[in-house]
Order: sequence, then structure tokens, then C-alpha cells
Amino acid sequence: MKKQLAILAVLAGGVFAGGTAVQAHHAFAAEFDGAAPVEVKGNVTKGQWVNPHSWLYVDVKNPDGTVTNWGFEFGSPYALQQRGLDKSVLQPGVEVTVSGFRSKSGKPYAYAVTIKTADGKVFKTGGAQDAPGA
Repeated sequence: MKKQLAILAVLAGGVFAGGTAVQAHHAFAAEFDGAAPVEVKGNVTKGQWVNPHSWLYVDVKNPDGTVTNWGFEFGSPYALQQRGLDKSVLQPGVEVTVSGFRSKSGKPYAYAVTIKTADGKVFKTGGAQDAPGA
């Protein structure tokens, strides 16, 4: 009986030791175009402070008067906090200017490199090793 418990304990330990989560993660170049810089000015509609990348959504007024909601991927909540940026800074309605690089799909989302608030504060938001200006 002791031998069976010992074998069971070894097997259980192996499951826990080898059972690390597999996380899908992507490089900048897989989704964004380093030759397509973008800078937009608009108002924050929503922020998602999640790992491994946070997202900020901004309503941007187009030249024809319509509004497009852009999504911007940027660093992890911890990395952003280290740079003085947290969700208290980017509340819905706050005006921001976001600089970064467009998605390869052409859809209205991009990788944010910097975010400038209306009071002139600039936060470096990118963190991808292969991003231009990272």
C-alpha cells in the first residue's frame, strides 16, 4: 500500500511540475506594420488593463464627421504602472493623442508606442522587443 501511495505521489508531482500553462503570445511583427505609423487624437471610451497586453479604446472623429472607435494594444498593467500610467489616468472621456503603428489587417487598431494626455504628459506605452521605437 505504501508503495502504491509513493507511486501516486510521484505521478501527481509530475503532473504539477509539467503542467505549466501554455500561453499564446505574439510578436509585434506578426500583427502590426512597422512601416505604417499612425497618430490619432480622440477621447478614451474604455480601457482593459489585462496581461499580457492592455488595450485602450479611443473615439476618433474622421474628416467627414463620423467617428471611428480605435483600439490600441500596449504594455502589461505592471509595466505601465512602472511608467506612471494606470487606469486612473485614462478614464473614459479623457482626451489623448496616441502614436504607434497600424495593424496589418487595416482595421482600426494599432500598437501604441506613446500616449499623450491633454495636459501634455507623455507616457511610453509599448513594450514589444521587435516594435520600432520600443
